[in-house]
Amino acid sequence: MATVTIVDEEIASMGRLRPAGQPLNAVSWQAIFAGATASAALSLILLVLGMGLGLSALSPWTGISGTTTAITASTIVWLGLTAAAASGLGGYIAGRLRTRWPDAQRDEVYFRDTAHGFLSWAVATLLTAAVLTSVIGAILGTSDVVSATGAAGDTARVVTEEARRNAAQASLWIFVSLLIGAFSASLMATWGGRQRDLP
Repeated sequence: MATVTIVDEEIASMGRLRPAGQPLNAVSWQAIFAGATASAALSLILLVLGMGLGLSALSPWTGISGTTTAITASTIVWLGLTAAAASGLGGYIAGRLRTRWPDAQRDEVYFRDTAHGFLSWAVATLLTAAVLTSVIGAILGTSDVVSATGAAGDTARVVTEEARRNAAQASLWIFVSLLIGAFSASLMATWGGRQRDLP
């Protein structure tokens, strides 16, 4: 009877890569925060680089600087590349550093890796938004004061309308770059998790 019990326990545990016991947590918050930190840092570096390249492309001399359309297009492309690179790095780190889930099926592992990348992107985005909120608020407050005190009549309306239009376009392209970042982080976390699980 004791022999049958031992054999049954061995057969029951053959489908597992580890003995049954305390289940592993499905979310590795340390990996998510590590990925978010790397993503936010690389995003800051690339945005500063983009600002430097953009400002160096402008010239006060007539005919030397680029057109507004070219500068706007290059800014949009740079935002997209920055979002893809920074979020992709954060997602890869979150997927690669997470704990192993030996009891989870393959589809569940892919889902968890994707969720880790998405959460890494979300944390990095919230951290960046928290930092930039005060800066954007200060800029908007300054522009309101300038439009209220510096210009009068029709000029103030033209400046305000142009600022509103520019803000709407910027919001649209920031939204697109955030979507690119979310996709990139989720995809790269799946790849990083796959690399993590290699023997």
